[in-house]
Amino acid sequence: MNGFIGAAPWGYRILFLWLAILFLFLKLLPLGSAAGGFPGPDLLLCMSLAWVMRRPDYLPVALVALVVFVEDLILMRPPGLWTAFVVMGTEFIRARIALTRELNFLVEWLLVAGLMVAMLLGYRLVYMLTFLPQEPFAFAVIQVFWSVMAYPVVVVASRLVLDLRKPGTGETDDFGRRL
Repeated sequence: MNGFIGAAPWGYRILFLWLAILFLFLKLLPLGSAAGGFPGPDLLLCMSLAWVMRRPDYLPVALVALVVFVEDLILMRPPGLWTAFVVMGTEFIRARIALTRELNFLVEWLLVAGLMVAMLLGYRLVYMLTFLPQEPFAFAVIQVFWSVMAYPVVVVASRLVLDLRKPGTGETDDFGRRL
């Protein structure tokens, strides 16, 4: 179990934090963001869901909440609203890790896609109930579509570059604990 960063979960946590900072920095760059342009995928959401699906012990809920809350503040979204939906989504997956361990990738992808759509609808419902101004629905749907399409790329990159994979049934760590 010697991955890219070793067996220590702290290495993956620090890497997650650095990748989140990189994704946020790239999101803030004014690269071709002309009015009417298509939104890109939410790579932080894809990475969070992929990592929790593979190794929930490497990504604690407090780290996910902190990173997404800081993203809310920097992107001037309602503080904590998107954070709550991301935390609920990652915890939904974390609670079903025994079931998702044996899923093939197509079913996993469909599960994550459905979760992303549910998160979008819940987020927009809260916006609607509080009468907050929001971007057009088609804009949000396109972003979720690109996020769903980017999910396999994030999974492949996590597997090939970082050696982040689902533990096998009965697999143990270096200390003999079941994963």
